Amino acid sequence: MTRDITDAKQAEAELQIAAAAFQAHLGIMVTDARGNILKVNDTFKRITGYSDEEMIGKNPRMFSSGHHNAAFYRRLWRSVMATGNWEGEIWNQRKNGELFPEWLTISAVYGHGGELTHYVATMSDISERKAAEEEIHQLAFYDPLTGFANRRLFIDRIGTALKELNRHQRCGALILIDIDNFNHVNDTLGHHAGDQLLQSISRRFGRMLRDTDTLARLGSDEFAVLIEGIDGSPRQTQQLAKYIAYKLLVALDEPISVGEESALVTASVGITIIADSQRSADDYLQQGDMALSQAKASGRRAVRFFDPSMQAKLLAKVKLESELRQALEHQQWRLHYQPQVDRRGRLIGVEALLRWQHPERGLVSPGEFIPLLESTGLINDVGEWVLEEACQQLAQWAGSPLLDRLTISVNISPLQFRENNFLQRVEQVFQRTQAPLEQLKLEVTETLFVEARDDARDKMLSLKALGVRFSLDDFGTGYSSLAYLAQLPLDQLKIDQSFVQQVLESKANAAIVESTIALAKSLNLDVIAEGVEVEAQQAWLMAHGCHAFQGYLFGRPVSVNDIEAAVLAQSYA
Repeated sequence: MTRDITDAKQAEAELQIAAAAFQAHLGIMVTDARGNILKVNDTFKRITGYSDEEMIGKNPRMFSSGHHNAAFYRRLWRSVMATGNWEGEIWNQRKNGELFPEWLTISAVYGHGGELTHYVATMSDISERKAAEEEIHQLAFYDPLTGFANRRLFIDRIGTALKELNRHQRCGALILIDIDNFNHVNDTLGHHAGDQLLQSISRRFGRMLRDTDTLARLGSDEFAVLIEGIDGSPRQTQQLAKYIAYKLLVALDEPISVGEESALVTASVGITIIADSQRSADDYLQQGDMALSQAKASGRRAVRFFDPSMQAKLLAKVKLESELRQALEHQQWRLHYQPQVDRRGRLIGVEALLRWQHPERGLVSPGEFIPLLESTGLINDVGEWVLEEACQQLAQWAGSPLLDRLTISVNISPLQFRENNFLQRVEQVFQRTQAPLEQLKLEVTETLFVEARDDARDKMLSLKALGVRFSLDDFGTGYSSLAYLAQLPLDQLKIDQSFVQQVLESKANAAIVESTIALAKSLNLDVIAEGVEVEAQQAWLMAHGCHAFQGYLFGRPVSVNDIEAAVLAQSYA
């Protein structure tokens, strides 16, 4: 009797435990040994959308989503039969037809005699977790603006292409696309319009590509395309890549609507062929960058392929840049001075010209290092050094009755002039050197006034108030405008040597020079001609009203000692 009571209490406790379990947050389903549904809990009904009446007696196949094939279910039941349970992620279907992911555990239940009696399945809806994982994946691997791949995913895809190349000898191609003058769109229409433009461009590019191609946005206005798995030689791959590149350029031919405005954009393209599985993704991106740089340097809408000579040029450029920094640190710069003379051949001034005294290569041509100084930003420090050296020279000459009338012309790079602290740095040079500023002439080029013309004019006026004079260098080769010439505080026009050296042979050049001299006279500006090499050129220039000259006819750039010796010799002539 006592034992029966104990057994009854134990059975009641087990029923209470089972009832409590059925109220858990997990969905629970119990079937018989044949798989017919016997019981489900409220959570299971809420997740699936079915009622008891719709499920009891049915087979769980009613929840099948079609997402998994027959082999998947064979493996699942093989595990249940062998181990008594299975656990994993599975996709099922709710009553409303919605597919959803769930984490499912199936356990086999056996009776006292070892016979299979039931199956118990517990499941949790992991839709929110999967959505969060997908969002994290999207943020990690896709560009939020365009929805296409980002740099991280693109590099991963290159790695996949390299494995494909290694296994099956299938080539690929990497195409980098840079939107020409994209900053102009941001500056004129605003950043929101710039974002809209990038979205439109990416959609156009996407329509030009195959499903197997990868389109990515690597930076602000730089896109990339990866073509992989190409059955063909590197030469055939190159032809395909070129075809796709021009398709992408053609996609930009039609204007793009940006709000109420429309923009017409072009792009530059760099391509490298993926044909060596021993190289890394970074190697190929670097090659693509080099080809893209060549394309951008060639002008708008250009396409360039990487070749090994670019690598050699890049290494040489990197080495030269390192040496330039050392030159600044170790004072390897020198100033040479080219004479400027009047109509009688008397020295009236000099132009200060920068030279690099390399410890191993000797004097390095300015054509080699000036562009690199500008591209690296070193031009600001080097330009300040040139100005200070010239001002120190003027301060020394100020004490000599033979030299104090000489002017020194110093070239100022547009990049240097546009620096926000340009005026401050220049004025500090003047304070340190105490140079006679009326003898200093700053030479600027027409490109300075293409952008921020008012800012350039204001800076010139500030320096003009200190006594500095200005000469417009290379006049006639750039963006000449009578309107801005009249507005700028100039003192002199310098006729470019490309016109001067052809003045005797070309009627067109002669007309340009003659007009320039007349223009300078009408604006009350001095005029000087550079590049004068023969007496006939000087005679023609004098006959047409030009009375100051510079060129090899009067002397090459020389040291300050040679200039001083020339002045001394001139005084005794």
